Amino acid sequence: MDRVIEALVKSQKIAVFGDYDVDGATSSALLKRYFGALGFDLDIYIPDRVKEGYGPSRGAFESLLKRKAELVLTVDCGTTAYDALAFAETAGLDVIVLDHHSSGPSVPKCAALVNPNRMDDRSGQGAMAAVGVVFLFLVALNRSLRLRGFFGDIAEPNLLSWLDLVALGTVCDVVPLGGLNRALVRQGIRVLAKRRNLGLAVLGEIVGLEGYPDSYHLGFVFGPRINAGGRVGGPDLGHQLLTTEDPDVACDLATRL
Repeated sequence: MDRVIEALVKSQKIAVFGDYDVDGATSSALLKRYFGALGFDLDIYIPDRVKEGYGPSRGAFESLLKRKAELVLTVDCGTTAYDALAFAETAGLDVIVLDHHSSGPSVPKCAALVNPNRMDDRSGQGAMAAVGVVFLFLVALNRSLRLRGFFGDIAEPNLLSWLDLVALGTVCDVVPLGGLNRALVRQGIRVLAKRRNLGLAVLGEIVGLEGYPDSYHLGFVFGPRINAGGRVGGPDLGHQLLTTEDPDVACDLATRL
């Protein structure tokens, strides 16, 4: 947490390395919206499924270094990217891993590994999707910033307003909808029903969604379309749709997906 706060205080460039599926897209979008509310424009890097494969790589980190990144948050990946993370450390690039995939007996070289499926984790939240992990990470970050008086001149972000993203990623990653996951999805559907996320609202109009949404719409209407970008050579289309505030851009992206 301290490393992220340091980056904010020093106005360092923060980048996100996200997976190309719905969980990765919603996780990346959630981070972009939160940091955007703080006045920081995150650099989002989504790898090409065919050309780059799954997870962070040396090539990806080299690209982010060229783009002047000083801190990288990996979402929905990175737990077992030992070689890539070792390279990042050697190159002086700090990386925080926000993931939910099973880990090995050793922890990769990184600034922090936030993962309820670490072998040494005792939280009991191993069934969470990555976007749920990211949400809780932001809750903790928000609390730390509040305690340090960070919000003196800016409004404190309303994390609950982005629970539609959490619900979408959680349902589409097919994790058990019990406990905390169920609470996040239930509240997220209420947020989704208000149609405040422009990209999802436009996508809903295109597919003819009427009435109150439910988990079916998350898993079988929105999800496959957000996921399509990573399958057809446009891996960054999903997070773009979920973060845009331009009606024309939202219509174009939603139509393509």
